[in-house]
Amino acid sequence: METTRRPVRRPRQSHPLTQPQRPGRAPVTCAPGATRKLPVLPVRNAVVLPNMVVPLYLDREPALLAVEDAAAHDGHLLIVAQRSPDLTDPTADDVYAIGTECEITRTLQLPDGATSVTVRGLRRFKVSQWAQVAPYGVARGAATEEQAVTGNQADALRRSTLQLLEHCARQSERFTEDQYIQALNIPTLGALADYIVTQLEPPIQERQAILEQFEPLARLRAVSQLLRRELDVLELERKITGEVEQEADRGHREFLIRTQIQALRKELGERDPGMAELDELRERIEAAGMPTAVEERIQRDLRRLEAMPSMAPESTVIRGYLDTVLALPWRTASKDQLDLRAAAATLDAHHSGLHTVKDRILEFIAMRKLSPQGRAPVLCLVGAPGVGKTSLGRSVAEALGRQFVRISLGGVRDEAEIRGHRRTYVGALPGRIIQAIKQAGTSNPVLLLDEVDKMAADFRGDPSAALLEVLDPEQNAAFADHFLEVPFDLSKVLFILTANVANAIPGPLRDRLEMIEVPGYTEDEKLHIAKRFLIPRQMRECGLSETRIAFTDDAIRRVIRDYAFEAGVRGLEREIAAIARQVARKVAEGSRAKASITAQRVPTYLGPQRYFPPEAEDRDEVGVATGLACTSAGGELISVEVTSVPGRGVLQLTGQLGEVMRESAQAALTFARSRGVHLELPADFHEVSDLHVHLPAGGIPKDGPSAGVTMATAMISALTGKPVRRDVAMTGEITLRGRVLPVGGVKDKVLAAHRAGIHTVLLPARNLRDLDAMAPAIRASIEVIPVESMDDVLRHALATQSAAKPQPRRRAAASRVRSAEPQAACSPGELPPAARVARSRQSD
Repeated sequence: METTRRPVRRPRQSHPLTQPQRPGRAPVTCAPGATRKLPVLPVRNAVVLPNMVVPLYLDREPALLAVEDAAAHDGHLLIVAQRSPDLTDPTADDVYAIGTECEITRTLQLPDGATSVTVRGLRRFKVSQWAQVAPYGVARGAATEEQAVTGNQADALRRSTLQLLEHCARQSERFTEDQYIQALNIPTLGALADYIVTQLEPPIQERQAILEQFEPLARLRAVSQLLRRELDVLELERKITGEVEQEADRGHREFLIRTQIQALRKELGERDPGMAELDELRERIEAAGMPTAVEERIQRDLRRLEAMPSMAPESTVIRGYLDTVLALPWRTASKDQLDLRAAAATLDAHHSGLHTVKDRILEFIAMRKLSPQGRAPVLCLVGAPGVGKTSLGRSVAEALGRQFVRISLGGVRDEAEIRGHRRTYVGALPGRIIQAIKQAGTSNPVLLLDEVDKMAADFRGDPSAALLEVLDPEQNAAFADHFLEVPFDLSKVLFILTANVANAIPGPLRDRLEMIEVPGYTEDEKLHIAKRFLIPRQMRECGLSETRIAFTDDAIRRVIRDYAFEAGVRGLEREIAAIARQVARKVAEGSRAKASITAQRVPTYLGPQRYFPPEAEDRDEVGVATGLACTSAGGELISVEVTSVPGRGVLQLTGQLGEVMRESAQAALTFARSRGVHLELPADFHEVSDLHVHLPAGGIPKDGPSAGVTMATAMISALTGKPVRRDVAMTGEITLRGRVLPVGGVKDKVLAAHRAGIHTVLLPARNLRDLDAMAPAIRASIEVIPVESMDDVLRHALATQSAAKPQPRRRAAASRVRSAEPQAACSPGELPPAARVARSRQSD
């Protein structure tokens, strides 16, 4: 059904062709195409078309002068549109070249000093030349008279355009029936097009394009396209309005129906389900046992929910918030099992070795037994991957009888992951800490924060800074999550953190942690773990029994050495699983023979040897020293090779060395030069020799100061010709005075030397205390020599035999080369410039 709206009338610009002519001054006529001069009046945000009557308000001096000039002559002037409405003093290039010749019909002086001018468009005018630009513009050009167009095409286009205008008048309040009747009375096509454009009010560029169209048929066709576009917009607008009204009516109907349902239920004595839900929430709040201040806040939110319509969007947010708060264990706590013997048995049943870590956990249990109200420490287990840090946390929870929840912090960058999102955001959730407490169901679980050293910070905040409040015993008793907006007590939670590298943990956070190093396993410990834990677990997962598969000790040792040479046992379990899967496949295919895994048959299951562990050198060599390094995968042996070649005193470092290691090499070289006489070094080695220091495995970045002693030993060996003992490994930081400073990762480094078969380790004297917790079997198999200076290192590291010394004749020849070379400034990393003489450590 089509509805007819009452048209809204508003003042419009009149059209002379549809109005009776008033008596007045007769228009001035000129021959079509005749060239004449007219004063120019630029206008902003307007395009005056022929047969339009437009009031203009003038306040610019050039515009007023142009109007005065026109009034003083025949009352005609040229009105052109500005290309940019922001210009106050447009020039000839700032206005369009086609405008409208207009006649001034009325001039009125306004009280504010401006002038109101009413003009009537006469005809289109094309500017050919500017005769004057200041103080106002005067243009020379020719006017174009409108030509009458007849014929079937003109009649069809006229009818189609009027039909579109009629549809627009019926659907839009912008058009009235009177305007449509005025359009019917316009005789020519061009004038009809100009009239419709004045009613549509398209953008300035489109109106200017219509003005510049001199052909009536083309002009009316363009106007018809504007009408079609306007009609499409009106239809879409009517559709959207109808949908909005329909939705509003639906909401009003639902409100009335719900009101009637409530009235009927009240009449029948039935209870509203919404009220029942509120009563249930009220009972849960009373039974939650939350603090008084928190309960008052929750009761206030419950009253808001009760007064709010059930269909309100905020009601869903408040209901979800209340459910989250009431699901937290405000006073629910598990009872600790404080039997030390049972706890020790639980830890031993799940882990082999790790006596230091187990002792610290048993100390905590003893403290809880003697002082139940004492503060729980924040333990941080630091060690290589696969040494059992995560499973230790689970064992601690089992030993204490507490719930265990693991939170992975690797890759976390947003502070809201710890503190939660505020409820103003869509899809807001509490932080991971509160979610873990909710998952545990108790207020004193064991929370394992895994991979804490792999957190990162960006524009969303620093999650490690948010952890300061969580882990600080002075603050976490009233931890404020952004989602909860009420304090929650975390002081009863036992936090255990894990990390691979302690230095990667931010300093403020590291100060709140009790660091416990979890060392790597020896070969014997791995053998024991594989026989006791790994092999039985993989047999259960593959469905194998002891009658189907058996591992010999030699086979396990070969897997450890050739396929899983690491600090932990993760890779070892992976290789054992690969063997068990192959055996399970043969059993599934019908094989009845028992698979006996021996050392000779290991390559049959795992393929060629994949790892060649570093071993001690097979003989003493000059310029090659064995150092000890600590990586995220445990301790490793690293060789430092130094070669002295004839050159100009350049120190070249290769092997992807970091800035700290490069500085250690410079310090080692400076120490050698300062003690040259005592060390029996050639007097001018820094002038005639280049030293090339290389650390193999160049594809792996290396950094740290602990290789300083090793590099100094290799340099002095290369310069003196004394070989370095192959059975000695060393670590320590060197100073310019030759002192040996302590380093980190001593346990892992000593274990690496033990795995490689080295029995003598040179260690900084102040690092001896780090070996107290090491297994007695390892301490007995390795001779640890404490050193305090490079003199101690060289006394134990250099062999007694020495290579042949350089021949004088060779050096003299080199001196002749040196005298012929010019001096050059040294670059960073080189020795001071001097005469360059080549030297060789080989005899003629």
